[in-house]
Formats: sequence, structure tokens, C-alpha cells
Amino acid sequence: MRLVLLGAPGSGKGTQATRLKDHFGVPHISTGDLLRSAVAAGTELGLRAKAVMDAGSLVSDEIVLGMLEERLGLPDCSNGFILDGYPRNLAQANALDSLLARIGQPMDVAVQLDVDNERIVQRLAGRAAEEGRADDSPDAVRNRLRVYADQTAPVVDYYRARDRLVCVFGVGEVDDVFKRILAAVAEHVD
Repeated sequence: MRLVLLGAPGSGKGTQATRLKDHFGVPHISTGDLLRSAVAAGTELGLRAKAVMDAGSLVSDEIVLGMLEERLGLPDCSNGFILDGYPRNLAQANALDSLLARIGQPMDVAVQLDVDNERIVQRLAGRAAEEGRADDSPDAVRNRLRVYADQTAPVVDYYRARDRLVCVFGVGEVDDVFKRILAAVAEHVD
């Protein structure tokens, strides 16, 4: 199974990715984790990323795609993967499709977790209180949701136009959302 998880910050992508990883027996790949690991390991791409991050800039799509290509080339990805946090914009979606075609692992489905913005603000406010995370304050969350709507939401339309999108209601008990994802994926892939 080759799957991309889409959804606004706080929609439950990370929670569901862990369950999907175990269910399908494929790795959960987060581009943020890839960046941190490459920097810590001192790889060539990691050193390039570190220099960019140390300068206060965003790591280029080229570097992230290079790290992703290296990761997808590892043996544990031979039966698939779950991508979380990538692609974040249309350029990345196109680059990902090109990469997956080149390595012979076309994506099976993109799963969009639908959660309304106010529920996300409430979820993340709870997380901020529990974990003391300033990036989960209501104002910060609303700003991240605006950025998501501007940059990442068009990726949903990209996959819809290619008939590779399933939308799943992301509210409710974690188990119920997971069952909805599995049913939607099974219906789409079969």
C-alpha cells in the first residue's frame, strides 16, 4: 500500500498514520522526521538542509525530495509506505508523482482527513495545555490553518482530479476514524 495522508494540522494524520503503518506493515514516513534524522546523521543532504535551516530559511523542495527518494529506496519500502506531511503544495505533488513513477511505486491513494477548523483549534488548544506547546495556541493554529488552506488544500483537488482521493470524516473515536479510513481505502483500491 502506497498512501499519502492529507489534512490540516491537528486533523489526526500522525495518530492514524501509526495505526495504518501497523495495519499495512509499511513504514510511516514523515518528511519532518526525515529532515531531523538526516541532519543528525550528517548525511550530504542533511548537511545541506542544516545549513539552510541554520540560516533561518525553509529547506528546498529539491533537498526534501532527495531525502524522500533515498528513504523510499530502502528495502522496508518495497511493499509500500505511508507519507505524512508531504506533499504540502502543488509543486511537491507533481514532483512526488514524478519520483514515484521513476522508482516504479505509483501512489495508490491519498486520504484526506476532514475536520472543521474550530474543532482543530479546540483539539490543539488541548494539546497545547497538556504539552505546553506555544505553536498550538489558538492564534498560531488559526494562522497554520490559513497557510494550509492557501498552500496545501489545493493538493486535495490535485489528487481528486486524478481519481486518487478519498475523503474521510476525521471526527470521533480514533478507532472509528481508523475503520472509516480502511473502508474508504479498500473501496478505492479494489
